[in-house]
Amino acid sequence: MGEHRNWPERLHVVTGKGGTGKTSVAAALALGLASGGRRTLLVEVEGRQGIAQLFNLEPLPYAEQRIATTTGGGEVRALAVDPEEALLEYLDMFYKLGAAGRALRKVGAIDFATTIAPGLRDVLLTGKVKEATTRSRDGRRMYDAVVLDAPPTGRIGRFLNVTEETARLVKVGPIKTQSEGVASLLRSPMTAVHVVTLLEEMPVQESVDAIAELNALRIPVGRIIVNGARPALLPAGRVTKAEIKRGLTAAGLPATQGTVSQLAAQAQAHLTRRELEESLRLELAELGRPMVELPQLPDGVDLAGLEQFAARLMRA
Repeated sequence: MGEHRNWPERLHVVTGKGGTGKTSVAAALALGLASGGRRTLLVEVEGRQGIAQLFNLEPLPYAEQRIATTTGGGEVRALAVDPEEALLEYLDMFYKLGAAGRALRKVGAIDFATTIAPGLRDVLLTGKVKEATTRSRDGRRMYDAVVLDAPPTGRIGRFLNVTEETARLVKVGPIKTQSEGVASLLRSPMTAVHVVTLLEEMPVQESVDAIAELNALRIPVGRIIVNGARPALLPAGRVTKAEIKRGLTAAGLPATQGTVSQLAAQAQAHLTRRELEESLRLELAELGRPMVELPQLPDGVDLAGLEQFAARLMRA
């Protein structure tokens, strides 16, 4: 089926401050991009098993397995990348270590290597994502799109800037070649980094900082996705106690002084909150990236909520 008209990139990296719902957004994006008979891969690299929890599954193995189907025969597969398994895979691929590589794991060498050199760990993780994004079978791309549930905004620049980290570790060889291939993909039109935020001061500030960092690294920024957007319940301006009293009376409800005062305080808090959200929305708009807003779901994000998000994202 190929690329989605509104989301033409092949690798969609989703980041955001912790607590903004980036895993839910990544999952919804993978569902949306799989509609119409497409196949997508949803990848996580932080070892949190967030995808499994979201889809009510057992912890995911280091293997690509189907977790959802969509209209038109589409499917979403998921992969939890384990850095130790990825390193064993590379050792076998480039050095044909096979059983010797597995022996290294038994003595803790693999864990030692990925712990002592975080840059190497990130090369292995992003390398696996790159391999899945570019993989072909019988002359056709294995996946129409890959969605990466990436590390949070505070770490996203370093995570994606793999060549600089690798240059400190190795000067030649397959790991260096691999990191250069990853860097090339991440800086190409095939990639977009989407930033998830809430209309709150800390997430917005982290989003602004992350986008500035990604721009400096020449890594393409895609969309700003505002999660948990709440509808405006009252018109702009101040709501007076007299208006509240008239409204209660018209509705046949008791308009006691205590009730009126409580409702007036709640109305003012809502309007103050809305004013802050509007200023934050303007701050995000000034970044010049397309924005899409996802509603706050009263019952939290379940599978039905993911499908609702997916439909909204595909219309954006």
